[in-house]
Amino acid sequence: MLTTVPIQTPAGESLTDITAQVRAAVQATGVAAGLCAVIVPHTTAAITLNSALDAATATDIIADLRRLVPTRVDFQHQYDTPADAAGHIKAALIGHSVLLVIEGGDLLIGGSQSILFYEFDGPRERRVQVKVIAE
Repeated sequence: MLTTVPIQTPAGESLTDITAQVRAAVQATGVAAGLCAVIVPHTTAAITLNSALDAATATDIIADLRRLVPTRVDFQHQYDTPADAAGHIKAALIGHSVLLVIEGGDLLIGGSQSILFYEFDGPRERRVQVKVIAE
């Protein structure tokens, strides 16, 4: 069972909590136990599991990833823009999927964990694919 979740991202880099949308997609399948793969089909976006309880968490993650991979003009690949090239590298570091356990018809994640969509080159109309596999 595959569900596509649309996401509208703001300008620049951002982390968007999509936990509720993914949970809804899982619950709509009626699967009580199994796996949920969350996949990002974009080269300048990523997905991660982290805390969304404090907005400063997203601020810190974005700031440190910018520090590790700054936008610069000496990238070898610059088909679109230097920001696009930096986004490719950041997405490769963060990753394009997470695999979660479904138990009791819900995602088995910690109380402070959220599914965060990471945009590196917004604003964009994005999508996330949610694949539910029954046990």
